[in-house]
Amino acid sequence: IIADSYTVENVRRVAHATSLWCIQNSTNLSVVIGYDCRFGGEMFMKNSAEIFAYHGIKVLLSKDFVSTPMVSLATLKTGSFAGIVITASHNPPSYNGFKIKAHYGGPASPIEIDKVEKLIPDALDYNTLSFESYLENGLIEWIDAETMYFEHVQNNFDMKAIEDSKLNFAYDAMYGAGQSIMRRLMPDATFLHCDNNPGFDGQAPEPIHKNLLEFSEMIQMAENIDSGLATDGDADRIGLYNSTGEFIDSHHIILILIQYLHQFKGLNGKVVNSFSCTSRIKKMCDHYGLPQQTTKIGFKYICDIMIEEDVLIGGEESGGIAIKGHIPERDGIWNGLVIWEYMAKTGKSLDDLIADVYAIVGSFSVDRDDLHIEEEQKQAIIKACKEKAYTSFGSFTVVEMEDIDGFKFHLGNERWVMIRPSGTEPVLRIYAESESKAMTRQILDETQSALFSKA
Repeated sequence: IIADSYTVENVRRVAHATSLWCIQNSTNLSVVIGYDCRFGGEMFMKNSAEIFAYHGIKVLLSKDFVSTPMVSLATLKTGSFAGIVITASHNPPSYNGFKIKAHYGGPASPIEIDKVEKLIPDALDYNTLSFESYLENGLIEWIDAETMYFEHVQNNFDMKAIEDSKLNFAYDAMYGAGQSIMRRLMPDATFLHCDNNPGFDGQAPEPIHKNLLEFSEMIQMAENIDSGLATDGDADRIGLYNSTGEFIDSHHIILILIQYLHQFKGLNGKVVNSFSCTSRIKKMCDHYGLPQQTTKIGFKYICDIMIEEDVLIGGEESGGIAIKGHIPERDGIWNGLVIWEYMAKTGKSLDDLIADVYAIVGSFSVDRDDLHIEEEQKQAIIKACKEKAYTSFGSFTVVEMEDIDGFKFHLGNERWVMIRPSGTEPVLRIYAESESKAMTRQILDETQSALFSKA
């Protein structure tokens, strides 16, 4: 929380540890640092930069707010050893964070993050020079990470096809770091929440439907918007809408991207998805003969595979998706443009693309409830899961249980429910999948009833 545990002093301690990690692991001593639209982002970035410069590490800074994918791409393109993003991503406006990116343009591995954490001192006992002094002596330098990203998009997309299609698009930045680049890339789009508001209007900038009702209503009322894209605070997660303002979740987006990349563009590779994703991904991969792997929840686990193997797409339920031909990094804007390019080149609506997916895997619905409950109650539920105390949830009988990350209870007929505590918030998450929205809602409701009667 900003001004509680997220203070200048603590950020400088973490920057110090990251500096030591850089020195221990590379002779190529340069880092890229960027910040999102949250309160104090520039201040925290400059304080971090002073620490890196104190250790003799060249620091490349973007002059204005940038997305996480922009920092990751700039890290790769400048040949830097690491990238730092001052962001709390999709979390509430009172939060902030310190993301570490590796030289390959994606999240540093959990092993490397652990090394950094072990180097964090209890306190710092030295004083750096001023930011301006390091700028004058060349240890800190300004770069334009947004323009690097803009040119990368221009070189990898058929932006003319998107423009010539005469399709109408809308974009909701959720007051986040995607607002400036999207105005450059899609100047004719309809924009919402693309202005300065470090408090995000009091709402967590997570691109899920309950946070995007104004955007959905805008699309419905416009009646001429073919698709709407939303991204989170640091623009690495995607939310998507069809022409009627209906939310299209990440499970469907991943399947659409597999269709486009493999069937339309002829690309191959492994599909990697987190444990909370739809089981229809495996079904589609089996249909096309593509290898598939399920990981723990957290994009860092997907990235570890992407940098070692030939991966077509890596995706999470939470809207973080990376694809072949880009960096091994979640990128909401990039994936939105891929789908819009798909629509432009085929002349198909988003609903048509989903119908193509359903023709292979069948119709389905996945939903999630976030429960803010007392810690004692949460721990009692997790304990019961570990002890395999749940053999049914209301009228649904458990036929199998997996515990790769959290607890997924298979209920037969391609239905499942999953229970997992959030890794970043004081929340218990319950996910469910079935053949319809109504059935998924029933599974969630009966699961909650069963959990709290036992807890």
